[in-house]
Amino acid sequence: IFDLSVALPLLVLSLPLMLIIAFSIWIEDQGPVFYRQERLTLGGRPFMLINLRTMVVDAERNSGPVLAGMNDERITRVGRILRTTRLDELSQLFNVIKGELSLVGPRPERAFFYDKYGKEMPEFRHRLSVKAGLTGMGQVLGKYTTTPKDKLVYDMMYIYSYSMLLDLKILFKTFGILFKSGSAEGNEAQEAGASADE
Repeated sequence: IFDLSVALPLLVLSLPLMLIIAFSIWIEDQGPVFYRQERLTLGGRPFMLINLRTMVVDAERNSGPVLAGMNDERITRVGRILRTTRLDELSQLFNVIKGELSLVGPRPERAFFYDKYGKEMPEFRHRLSVKAGLTGMGQVLGKYTTTPKDKLVYDMMYIYSYSMLLDLKILFKTFGILFKSGSAEGNEAQEAGASADE
């Protein structure tokens, strides 16, 4: 009820902005506006995450699944602006309304990364004990450059201290960092030129 009561008004208010963003994405390379990618949520259930496209079409065709690089050449000009402001994630409100995401929770990851990180950090799969979120503690306390291990610590802190008050605090902090410089930097520890379009 809380997710819907917040996500629906936000979606209505953001639709004009999303239309402008969609046109900007299309005008740059005439490619698709949205980017869909399978992610995992509560209990390991897969769903298709809806994102406004920030990278060239088929960005991972040659590299396979890897995280975004800080100076990834496959990020479009419009995409850099969207990533800096995190406006590319506005379309994920559709996922919240469909019940696939919550407003707050661990950010959804691909099965590939659950397998990869799960070998190094078996507790990584504990993130699937709650519904994935549009934003989370890892997003308001860390950056894209924060290591998966450190983000896992934030996620576990959230899972074990969950409350509606904590959700509200995270939501307010999320709005506060939308235009904060550096909040959406790429992961420079990853291979150069490789990316996940999120």
